[in-house]
Amino acid sequence: MKAPSAPSSPWQLLYSGAHRLRRQWYRTRAQRLPRPVVSVGNLHWGGSGKTPLVAAIAAHLRDRGAAVCILSRGYASQGRGVRVVSTGEGPILGPLVAGDEPVLLAGELPGVAVVVGPDRHRDGVQALRRLEPAPDLFLLDDGFSHLRLHRDLDLVAFPAGDPFGGGRLLPSGRLREPLAAMARAHAAILTGAPDGERQGEKLAEALRPHGFTGPGFVSRTAPGEVRGAELPAGARVFLVTAIARPEAFTNTVRALGFEIVDELRFPDHHRYPPASLARIAETWRASGAAAVLTTSKDRVKLHGQLDVPLAEIPIRAEPEPAFWEWLDGEIGRLRG
Repeated sequence: MKAPSAPSSPWQLLYSGAHRLRRQWYRTRAQRLPRPVVSVGNLHWGGSGKTPLVAAIAAHLRDRGAAVCILSRGYASQGRGVRVVSTGEGPILGPLVAGDEPVLLAGELPGVAVVVGPDRHRDGVQALRRLEPAPDLFLLDDGFSHLRLHRDLDLVAFPAGDPFGGGRLLPSGRLREPLAAMARAHAAILTGAPDGERQGEKLAEALRPHGFTGPGFVSRTAPGEVRGAELPAGARVFLVTAIARPEAFTNTVRALGFEIVDELRFPDHHRYPPASLARIAETWRASGAAAVLTTSKDRVKLHGQLDVPLAEIPIRAEPEPAFWEWLDGEIGRLRG
């Protein structure tokens, strides 16, 4: 595994320079919350396996006695200001108001609070005032680029299928920040990694030339049990997705032995307006499939909106044991 060298085109140099100035600006201006803040983010534009990793970390910390509150921007939501999506007893807001990923996390994580808003510092302050029990640890969903809030731990996810995004920023690459931004990260996690030795170490070593000094780990991705409509092995299914990397979901469904008879792929975070719902229903009826099969993130938006059998395959992140050992040590240091 080898990370690309820093790009040298005029545009890439200009874009990288702008990011460097932004990081320098916030270095002494980032606001702090009075509780430890752990960020899980990525350098890619979507599709890094970040949300299942956030869920796994939140559940791990909850099970060790922490009062965890996830802070999320609520990307593509229509709501405004600070919104409490869950106090730990399931979602109390829908995906249009809160965003699809926060609602998904709220449904998957009993005992974990979820709050969304554009300003994560203000969100955290409101969470401390409004939640009971008050959080003693904040977990930022997609927080690596949110420099206005100080983070005590920055964890960065890299998808195994495309770990370095071509090494370039938009428009010629798939990175939102240059690899040099890893100089401020505390750990790198290779998500969706196949079984193999030392992949985490290889990721960390590949990032060393870009200033990264932390450890590297791997996180396996595993499908959960099908939920919703009952689907026997080999059932004919019609896939509907609105995620950054739909091909990964397609491969998972195929590996589970289902017969894919048709598929509709919408843009990431698609809201499924009436025209899209009608298209899904019409295509499903013509396909002869037993059910519409989708991701958990999509099902929170489609549930109750379609008069068709609807099923989902949840995706779990399973970080290696060495990651949990390292994280527990870091959290103990922060809370100690």
